Amino acid sequence: MSAIAASPGVSGTASVLRRLYFVRFVFAVAWALVMFTTASHLGPVAVALLVLYPLFDVAAAVVDACATRATGSPALLYVNVAVSLITAVGVAVACASGIPAVLRVWGAWAVVAGLVQLIVGVTRRKMGGQWPMIISGGVSVLAGASFVAGASAAGATLTNVAGYAIPGGVFFLISALRLGRAAKGD
Repeated sequence: MSAIAASPGVSGTASVLRRLYFVRFVFAVAWALVMFTTASHLGPVAVALLVLYPLFDVAAAVVDACATRATGSPALLYVNVAVSLITAVGVAVACASGIPAVLRVWGAWAVVAGLVQLIVGVTRRKMGGQWPMIISGGVSVLAGASFVAGASAAGATLTNVAGYAIPGGVFFLISALRLGRAAKGD
């Protein structure tokens, strides 16, 4: 048993993160399934979903920051909160201009949030269960760049945005499962 895993602060943090990651998995998959049904146009449901996703990320980052104060600095999580709040507003404004504008805003957010997730995962790797978060952060950066690059393509839709949420959710699920040992203090 490693000293870091035996720490009550780490096991408590791991337990909170584990629950949070399970919730994030369920939300991401449910969000994606609904988003797939509206991905071809920017109707009211699609707009609401597009604004909701970064707002959910804000709430998750706040829970994460509160849970991790005892085991590390939550500064990057606060950066993520600010970026996701700005994104929610940016997406709402971009929706008035069409899908290409939404893809550009969403893509920029995916790049920045992915970098934050990758760095946070690296700093937490001793806790366990963070490799899926590190990989997910890298995938998010690449996906975000592809959203921005493909925004001007003829017939751009939000299908890739909906699809983007599913692997992210799966990475949260894998991380939650891997955090089980750290949460138990093993």
